[in-house]
Amino acid sequence: MPLDAFRGLTIAAMVLVNNPGTWDAVHAPLRHAAWHGLTPTDVVFPFFLFIVGLAIPASLAGRSPVGAFLRVVRRAVVIFALGLALNAVPAFDWSTLRIPGVLQRIAVCYLLAAALYLVVSWRAQSVVAAVLLLSYWGALTLIAVPGHGAGDLSPEGNVAAWVDRAVLGPHIWRVSRVYDPEGILSTVPALATVLFGVLAGQWILSHRPPRTITIGLLLAGGLGITLGVEWGNWFPVNKALWTSSYAVLTAGIALLVFAVCYWAVEVCDWRRWTTPLAVFGVNALAVFFLSTLAAQAMTLVRVGGVSVQQLVYQRAFAPWAAPMNASLAYAVVYVLVWWALMWPPYRLGLRLRA
Repeated sequence: MPLDAFRGLTIAAMVLVNNPGTWDAVHAPLRHAAWHGLTPTDVVFPFFLFIVGLAIPASLAGRSPVGAFLRVVRRAVVIFALGLALNAVPAFDWSTLRIPGVLQRIAVCYLLAAALYLVVSWRAQSVVAAVLLLSYWGALTLIAVPGHGAGDLSPEGNVAAWVDRAVLGPHIWRVSRVYDPEGILSTVPALATVLFGVLAGQWILSHRPPRTITIGLLLAGGLGITLGVEWGNWFPVNKALWTSSYAVLTAGIALLVFAVCYWAVEVCDWRRWTTPLAVFGVNALAVFFLSTLAAQAMTLVRVGGVSVQQLVYQRAFAPWAAPMNASLAYAVVYVLVWWALMWPPYRLGLRLRA
């Protein structure tokens, strides 16, 4: 139940920040940092990756290693395919189809983290996470990029962007065309984010008293935030690059938020507040995919030369509020609409999962 609440809170935040009424008027906390730095929006995706890892120990418990791995592979393939489907809208063109994406990164990290969970101990998982973060730090600061040199962390000059351009070519994020925020090399530290979740999931299943588990989560979260902030002095916090400092810092924040959810439910026995969040939490993948697809459709369908999305925003929201507040109101209503749509499946016990 704490996990469903945390997952529901995260997916609601993801839908909120992805669907303003207009991108020309968005409150600063609901935007990503321009490059280096951190905003509340920048913690949403790493929260979701952390949650993916958090759920792995419980979801694979009691299964044979072979059966569990086959299930993981099947789910990863489905999630990756759904991500490609979103990228293929509005018109499929293999020559320019973006290969990376949010769901694709989730699929790859889920597959690798689950495989590690099935074959090595938690100590080895910790070592792997550390090696991934240190190796990525070394790669971005020591490897020279042709025409830019070593240690260039600009959008075009960093080694992760160079790898994306060299390997993926036209199949990268069309907004930038010089880097992909879910690219190949930056998936390495993202895997560490999922492994931090896997470690936390094993701590929760350790049969310790709930208060002890809560204290452990809080201490780990505080340590992650401290290390992430300090590391940021040498390797800047950057969501697009998924720098090692960013991975550690956001995992620390995720641990603290989840610790509060866990404490409220398992220690204080406060459970009613979790129900509205669980409506999203139990069907998070479906909410993300369908809400994204619907938003794309509303942008593509036009009435009188204006997209349906802009028509709704201009007629129902823009007239009665300042642009930023109207844009936020649209996003909030969009979240509430999807909550209402997901309420019947939740009440019926339907779980729309890969």
